[in-house]
Amino acid sequence: MTRTLKQRLADDRILLAPGVYDALSALIAEQAGAEAVYLSGASLAYTRFGRPDIGLVSMSEVADTIAAVRDRIELPIVVDADNGFGNALNVQRTVRVFERMGANALQLEDQTMPKRCGHLDGKSLITLSEMVGKIRAACDARASDDTLIIGRTDAIAVEGFGPAIERAEAYVEAGADMLFIEAPQSVEELDTICERFRGRVPLMANMVEGGKTPIVDAGDLQARGFSFVIFPGGIVRAVAATARDYYANLLANGSNEAFRDRMFDFAGLNEVIGTPELLEIGKSYDGDEA
Repeated sequence: MTRTLKQRLADDRILLAPGVYDALSALIAEQAGAEAVYLSGASLAYTRFGRPDIGLVSMSEVADTIAAVRDRIELPIVVDADNGFGNALNVQRTVRVFERMGANALQLEDQTMPKRCGHLDGKSLITLSEMVGKIRAACDARASDDTLIIGRTDAIAVEGFGPAIERAEAYVEAGADMLFIEAPQSVEELDTICERFRGRVPLMANMVEGGKTPIVDAGDLQARGFSFVIFPGGIVRAVAATARDYYANLLANGSNEAFRDRMFDFAGLNEVIGTPELLEIGKSYDGDEA
């Protein structure tokens, strides 16, 4: 029997979830050997709109993406649910919809609307009591206890490290299944988080290249006491860099010949996405010829 995300997080071995933004990126992550994927709200903003992560993505757009990803992969999907897209009642609707679409965990944060990326400046927070209510509402709305609610606080950048720890305590008390204290600014802060919460609740870390938190690899995070680490926007940064080089080469040379060793050809991409297998399945449903 396949283990649930909750069971996998109980392992001593840290779970690394690559960031994805659509069914293709999720499929390739699965083929690479990922055990779970993280559907990044920032990456949806980057790829769908060519815009920053400043609250432009709607609940329905995330839900549509979850459904497309779930239709293509079997892995657990951890979803960035932003601030639940409203108050506690909106949070409950978000939980119900995302769970039906195939999410295995929802991350909820304590920012006001519109929210922004945890590694951007200028964030603001809702009150502690309102966020506690949102977490309780999320836990009450889920259909299965195997659907995890991740409590995230962005308080380090707004109120300081100490208040962030106190908010995190309240979120655990409210029923959060995993804890995510966003944007620690030193390895010492990472260690303090683990000293305070390790063994009480799974701890989540976020590695953003060029962000506010020092980059620490998964093995080092595991040794410190983290259970889960995401690399949410790395794939978009890699794809964007490749796309810039690809278009520059094409426009300069008039063909893709000089770029062929950095791209799939037609057959190669069809192999990745399973075209031959899908066509065979289709044939099995064709009617008998007269």
